[in-house]
Amino acid sequence: MWFFSKEHRLLQETVRQFSHQELAPWIEKLDHEEGFNRESFLKMGELGLLGITVPEDDGGAGLDAVAATLTMEEMAAVDASTTLSYLAHSILCVHQISKNCHLEQKQKYLPKLISGEWIGGMGMSEPDAGSDALGMKTKAALEGPFYILNGSKTWITNGPVGEVFYCYAKTGPSKKDVSTFLIDRKMKGFTTGKKFSKMGMKASPTGELVFSDCPVPLQNRVGKEGKSIKMMMGNLDLERITISGISLGLARSSIEVATQYSKERKAFGKPIGAFQQIQERLTEASAWYAACRSLTYQAAKMWDLGLMRGKEASMMAAQAKLQSAQMATQVALDAIQILGGYGYTREFPVERYMRDAKLIEIGAGTNEILRVIIARQMLGAEVVDA
Repeated sequence: MWFFSKEHRLLQETVRQFSHQELAPWIEKLDHEEGFNRESFLKMGELGLLGITVPEDDGGAGLDAVAATLTMEEMAAVDASTTLSYLAHSILCVHQISKNCHLEQKQKYLPKLISGEWIGGMGMSEPDAGSDALGMKTKAALEGPFYILNGSKTWITNGPVGEVFYCYAKTGPSKKDVSTFLIDRKMKGFTTGKKFSKMGMKASPTGELVFSDCPVPLQNRVGKEGKSIKMMMGNLDLERITISGISLGLARSSIEVATQYSKERKAFGKPIGAFQQIQERLTEASAWYAACRSLTYQAAKMWDLGLMRGKEASMMAAQAKLQSAQMATQVALDAIQILGGYGYTREFPVERYMRDAKLIEIGAGTNEILRVIIARQMLGAEVVDA
């Protein structure tokens, strides 16, 4: 992008090299075994990637949303699964601690999270509250110096492997009485449930968080009681912008594999790329990818400049994620079609790209919910909710 700084371009090259050296050799095995590249997080920590948006005063890299999105794209072009775990760690946990916690909380949790010694995640979705996040049922009741948490969270990226979770719970009768707590894996009454076996993103562990009379110290509450809605929604917008980078990386690699195959594979005496139907799929994929890339990085840049806030931010983040996610899934499907039988086997990575891409149409706001967000901004809530 024209507004990438020298620092952005250096970061891009660094992450690209790291991904090919540290992620590429393992992804096929981990995808097959549903494993987790734990070692890569320690190496990300050495590169300063785990606190990418954290100010330098808090031990981070002090970079911006553009840098975070760029990191997602470069990693995901090689290994989308580990990138998803990276996003949950760096954006959903570390970024929020840095932005919303007080000094003592930062000093306790950030150093080990930024170094990669600890893995982080976020607890928001529940068995009966996914898209309707404010319908959560996990409750926290203040009893002396502790909040007693009861309930569960599900679809939690890094749930089976994480040490620290940034979690939301109800602390009052209203849907808006939501508070935030820092949860340590060693807390009494806190357990992680089963690890889910998934269609894609297999090397990114997903599971449940379970609270059964779990005493959480008062000092582990983030911000004021019952005042977490604004913080929660604001970080959702940043999540949707940066996760779009994963879609971009998957689409880019799909296009590269399909293009190279179209040059080498011959049918009826000539490369299949000479056929108009193949050319159409490739060119449409290339143009759609370029359009989504421009939209995504424009959203990231506007976020960094402070030009997107409130409903405007939600709409543009939703637009970027909606289009990028749809694009990546379709581009991966087209790549499979171009490769034919080979595309349907594990001999080429495009089948994995498709499986991984589909998740982004579901997580961090389903396509359907994103359309509602955009429509409400365009038409007004009184029309959409009528």
